[in-house]
This record gives sequence, C-alpha cells and structure tokens, in this order.
Amino acid sequence: MLRDALVEAGMTAMQLARKVGVAVKTVERWLADPGRVPHRETRTRVAEVLGVSVDALWPGFRDALLRTLQPGYDRELVAMYPFRSMFPLSGWAGLLDGATERIILGGYTSYFLWKDHPRLPQRLQAKAAAGCQVRFLLGDPDSELTRQREEIEQDPLTVSMRIRSTLHRLEKMGPTPGLEARFSDSPAHLSASFFILDDQMLYTPHIGDGSGDESPLFHFRRQKEDGVFDRFCEHVDVLWGRARPVPDVGGGS
Repeated sequence: MLRDALVEAGMTAMQLARKVGVAVKTVERWLADPGRVPHRETRTRVAEVLGVSVDALWPGFRDALLRTLQPGYDRELVAMYPFRSMFPLSGWAGLLDGATERIILGGYTSYFLWKDHPRLPQRLQAKAAAGCQVRFLLGDPDSELTRQREEIEQDPLTVSMRIRSTLHRLEKMGPTPGLEARFSDSPAHLSASFFILDDQMLYTPHIGDGSGDESPLFHFRRQKEDGVFDRFCEHVDVLWGRARPVPDVGGGS
C-alpha cells in the first residue's frame, strides 16, 4: 500500500509530491482513498521513487482495470441516431462490403437500400458467390397488415409499391444461389427493421406515422454470448422461420 511504502522509505507526502511532480494535495487524496489510482505515467513514477512495484502500491488495480476493459453487454451499443437517414451511406457501404458470412436485410420494404446504393445487386451477387448468406425478409405487399400501414402513412409511394420495387430488383438478379427472400406477416416485423451484417446490426424501431427513415437507428456490435445482439438475432430467426418463401427469387427459395 502507498502509505506503508512511504513509511518504509522514510518519506513524507510533501517529499513524494515534489519528486513525482504533483501537488501535495494529490498525494494526500491517494492516501485518503486507496481506490484512487493515478494515471499510468504517474503510477510508474511513484513506484520508481519509492522503489516498489505498482502492484504493491495499489493492490488489485490491474484486475479492476481488466474488468473495465472486458467486453460487456453494455458495450454492444456502438452508436445511435435520432433518424435512420442520419446513418452515413459510407457506413452502410462499409458494413455491406465487410460482411463475409451473413447479410440479413430485414426492412419491411428495404426500398431505400436500392435507392441509396445503385450497385447493390452486384454487391449482393458477389457476396453470395463467395459463400455469404444473403437473406431478405419483406412484408407481404398484398397483406392486410400492409394495407393498414398504408392508411397510416398516407404516402403516395405506398408500402406495397416499395415492397414490389424491391421484389422487382431481386427478380432481375436472376438465379443467385445463396440469396433467399421471404414474406413476413408479423406485426413485430412491421414495427421494426433489422439489418444484420456478420457481427454488426442496424436496428430501427418504427415510431410515428412516417417511413423508416424518420425513425431512430441503433448500431450494435456483438461482444458476448446471449447479449443484446444475440437476443435480436434470435428474434429475427423466429420471424424468418414463420415467413413464406418468395417465388422467383434467388436460388429457388
């Protein structure tokens, strides 16, 4: 402990402060609160002056430091944005290009992706050809759920039109092994969009009467088993399992 090391060295708090180059009140705070640990360079200097190890002066600090550095559930949230439209296009491009194992695009329409990324078909075809799983989870353009949402939005570019635009682009991609699409009739899907790219996810809870662009976006990165990321993935897996394959898309899904 610091106090014992000072006694052993026959040194006062004032003398230590002068040798280390800090205020005496700083040393007094260290002595009064053993849990208060100086910055790394200062720790090293104090240990050199007293001729003991850092661990001897502040026992257990390394374990506490490691605990704070370990990935935890609370560290899975990378960033959040008040509007999905605020997430940069370069961010979407980086996540799409960086994915090697799975790309799950779970927007109810995913219309904005084609609009914002003109070369998305080529990107997805290349990913599928390289063995990456590519899945689209879409709303059913003919469902009652979709019709009800259209009444709420009152947008000339209707929900069903946006879904059919995505279907048209998927069909134009032709036979693409590794690409699948399914229709979801779940209200849980209509109320949120999930975009999973390997160990990262962009999640948008749909709020208000507007489109997804007007809702918040949360960027998650997987850190631990059974964390927030894994919980959302389980939810998406359930939605996918209950959904119906879209004909004429991908490799015969």
